[in-house]
Amino acid sequence: MSLAEAAHAKVNLHLHVLGRRADGYHLLDTLVVFAAAADVLVAEPDDTLSLAIEGPFAAALAGEADNLVLRAARALAAAAGVTRGARLRLVKRLPVAAGIGGGSADAAAALRALDRLWGIDIEPERLAAIAARLGADVPACLASGPARLGGIGERVAPAPGLPSFGLVLANPGVAVATPAVFAAYAARGEAFDRPAALPDAWREAAALARDLAACRNALEPAAIALCPAIAEVLAALRALPGARLARLSGSGATCFALFDDAAAAAAAARRLATAHPSWWIEAGLAPVTPASRTGSRAPAGAASAAAGPRA
Repeated sequence: MSLAEAAHAKVNLHLHVLGRRADGYHLLDTLVVFAAAADVLVAEPDDTLSLAIEGPFAAALAGEADNLVLRAARALAAAAGVTRGARLRLVKRLPVAAGIGGGSADAAAALRALDRLWGIDIEPERLAAIAARLGADVPACLASGPARLGGIGERVAPAPGLPSFGLVLANPGVAVATPAVFAAYAARGEAFDRPAALPDAWREAAALARDLAACRNALEPAAIALCPAIAEVLAALRALPGARLARLSGSGATCFALFDDAAAAAAAARRLATAHPSWWIEAGLAPVTPASRTGSRAPAGAASAAAGPRA
């Protein structure tokens, strides 16, 4: 039996830049949720460690000399003293360099899958420490649930109580490099943000969207300057019937629109896909939580089903 882990897309509902450290990294305040859209990592026992990548966005990773999934596997093996290998297969359904944490989510999925495949049962704190060494986004992706992130993204705190809501993700098919967006943001010389003032909980999507509208993604203007197609995506999302809020996620180019429920999001996604057939578009119910995460103990044949629907 193979083990499969879904690596869900991370969506920044807001992203404020609070300052800049001496080493150049920016300090953030962001509320993140995980969407139904996901890559899938399948792990099988083997004597050596290997990784095969397939799926719609596999070609974008073909030139990587050392994929983050393999780095995560080696880090876990070293920390736990594991000498066995694993045959890993990554079904890459999320676009690369897209502002939705795909690479970090893949690495986190590898940690979760191999912890079980190798029978390590490592303490959550140790696993989180390994994740933090792999990248600032990996700890949040390891938990794969709603969170309020601080620092450079590595400080994970509980999110306010969230209602369920529909979410549409759209990407125009343009890769955007995160360092370039942060450099463009810094060059603009904007005043830093304050942390977002958020309530303890929301009861409905309309209230969530209203409060998020008072926040922003501070990187959005810089990202649009580097990738003007983002502005077109945002305009198209805002024009969809039932869209409560549309915003850039992370450094882009993926944008999201928030809806009252999954049915409204699915209908909007079909409409958007008809108008823009070349865009990557996904719809589903959010937020995904660790308890509802798909693909956690599926056989290899279930990998594609665990990835979530394509719009």
